[in-house]
Amino acid sequence: MSTVKVWFVTGASKGLGLALVKELLRKGYKVAATSRNVNELKKAVNVTSESLLPLQVDVVNETSVTEAIATTVKTFGAIDVVVNNAGYGQLGTLEELSDQEARANFDANVFGTLNTIRSVMPLFRKNGKGHIINISSIAGFLGAFPGWGIYNATKFAVAGLTEALSAEARSLGINTTIVYPGYFKTNFLLQGSLRMAAHPIAAYQAARDLEVVHEKQIIGNQPGDPEKAAAAFIKLAEMQQPPLHLFLGSDSFNMAKSKIEILQNDLAANEALSRSTDF
Repeated sequence: MSTVKVWFVTGASKGLGLALVKELLRKGYKVAATSRNVNELKKAVNVTSESLLPLQVDVVNETSVTEAIATTVKTFGAIDVVVNNAGYGQLGTLEELSDQEARANFDANVFGTLNTIRSVMPLFRKNGKGHIINISSIAGFLGAFPGWGIYNATKFAVAGLTEALSAEARSLGINTTIVYPGYFKTNFLLQGSLRMAAHPIAAYQAARDLEVVHEKQIIGNQPGDPEKAAAAFIKLAEMQQPPLHLFLGSDSFNMAKSKIEILQNDLAANEALSRSTDF
């Protein structure tokens, strides 16, 4: 690297965000890392370095985000890469979840991302460069998971707004990427990152069965290595022409291919009906 890039990573105290921050510091990058609990963040990173700026930030609070962006620029002189990773999983069928539960998930996963984008874009526009990496999920491309509907919807929203941002910001010299991770061996499926419905309905057996699968079979057996994911993020940010879509993990890649096949089959089978509405 001719110039050391400055990264701004939200949701950095656990999961892929934590793995990324550790790898960035190991490779000599400057990192502003955010969490709702800065002490928990410092303990998790367990590194004392002038290259690390730990920040207590509530991404749902736009003022909190704006102040963190300003503090990062004041400390490091720049921001080159933003990774919007903060958020959590909300389980529960669409009928089970209250309006409050659903809106809280959108606040964290979608509006938290929007707050960060709005706060950093004036800087990126001024500099004529920058890279925004928004973390969606394979559940933001393939939504057929019973009991994950609201979470899926937040991640579809992240993907959709990122596609629009790419079209808006490309001419300004700003790169944009949606990352769709599959299952990585992090603490995402554990308490604190995954919330259950407050009032489950027994009739939704498929949703309950999938919850058991995640609890009994998937936890501890996730195929993705978070350290390799961190390396992939860094490689992505160093590309001259980074992709808009990146499916991370073989499971994510394969599920995306399956969804594309379903779409292709539906298009082919219903082409006449699709075209029948033209004048």
